[in-house]
Amino acid sequence: MKVAILGASRGWHTDELVRALEARGHAACPLPITALVARIGASARLESGGTALEGCDAALVRIIPRGSLEQIVFRMDALHWLEQMGVAVLNPAAAIERTVDKFYTSALLEQADLPTPRTVVTEGLDAAMAAFESMGDVIVKPLFGSNGKGMVRVSDADIAYRVFKALELERAVYYVQQALPHEGRDLRAFVVGDRVVAAAWRSAAGWRTNVARGAEVRRAELSPAWEQMSLRAARAVGAGYAGVDLLPTRDGQVFVLEVNGIPGWRGLQGTTDVDVADAIVGHLEDRARSRT
Repeated sequence: MKVAILGASRGWHTDELVRALEARGHAACPLPITALVARIGASARLESGGTALEGCDAALVRIIPRGSLEQIVFRMDALHWLEQMGVAVLNPAAAIERTVDKFYTSALLEQADLPTPRTVVTEGLDAAMAAFESMGDVIVKPLFGSNGKGMVRVSDADIAYRVFKALELERAVYYVQQALPHEGRDLRAFVVGDRVVAAAWRSAAGWRTNVARGAEVRRAELSPAWEQMSLRAARAVGAGYAGVDLLPTRDGQVFVLEVNGIPGWRGLQGTTDVDVADAIVGHLEDRARSRT
């Protein structure tokens, strides 16, 4: 196959995908998603860096960089169009749209009867303050974001008001989630297709356990129940591969925190003998075959 890898600057994850693709005999074409050009007329064409994407058999979406609303919508529309042209896209545009939006993800997890923390999402300052007052200890998250950036834990009413007032000036949406008591760790399950290929505990001294923020990572073995929970979470958002974050609490419950539709696996790879990039490429092959 000829496979486009769409992202921003080339890095470790793209190199891993290139290696895995070439090891299976495929041609890998890393291309910037920010350089998309769509031509509509006598012959429809979508290209990046001079490469015709409709001429590819498949596309792996590595990252959607930050941009204006128009830029993000154009990139997502282009991915939808690419799928309609018959190109296998992983993850599909719909799954990326669902998982990049924390509200959408939380709503879909709730709809799938998966345990997820109590959350209030609103544009109104008064409703956000009421949510804080009812929960008492909350984590305020940006609706769009990753790696733990922009998250604030608040347990004081005056600080909550200051945080919410600052967000009001930005015309932000308030995503207010109950802080759950835990042991300083959560679990990342890496789902590819219909299996969890690897899992790792992420531990930190504070309440944030993101690897990008220095969390310690070590191998984890999933119980059958946790494995099924992870697979159901990935299916709920329609992701072909995903990083599913599970949080066990002190009282023995387990919650699905988030589902990442463009997950990284560099920290995870160091804890497992499974070639994660190869597993992703194998699933892409299956997806491409199913479209022919």
